[in-house]
Amino acid sequence: MVKIGTIQGVIMTPLKIINMPDGNILHSIKKDDHGFLGFGECYFSYVNYEAIKGWKRHKKMTLNLTVPFGEIKFVIYDDRKESISNGLFQEVILSPSNYHRLTIPPQCWFGFQGLNKNGNLLLNVADIVHDPKEVDRKTINEFDFDWSK
Repeated sequence: MVKIGTIQGVIMTPLKIINMPDGNILHSIKKDDHGFLGFGECYFSYVNYEAIKGWKRHKKMTLNLTVPFGEIKFVIYDDRKESISNGLFQEVILSPSNYHRLTIPPQCWFGFQGLNKNGNLLLNVADIVHDPKEVDRKTINEFDFDWSK
């Protein structure tokens, strides 16, 4: 049975959308925000409708994720032995209508799925530069999680 809860170290930060007649401004992160540990790199990832990307675990990187377009379901799994949330999954859906920054600490597994038929875009502001040696990967079926819900 999958246990759902809040994972230690995961932060949900509400963000501002400033409505402008010629196009909205969507905030993401400032250097004095909780969860910002420094700048390593920033990138966008496009997620096709119903596509699932995962599972990944960064050994050192902290992710700061926002979804300025579309709707993306993030699933985080905690298998850190010392964590009070060990064995829990946490689900978060981000979109412009639920505009938050999701901060995922190192050592947590995560995956994500595009939910909008018109496309889905995420922004990650990471605290270190990507290094393929600090990432672990598993196939989508290696954790007992039902993505169809």
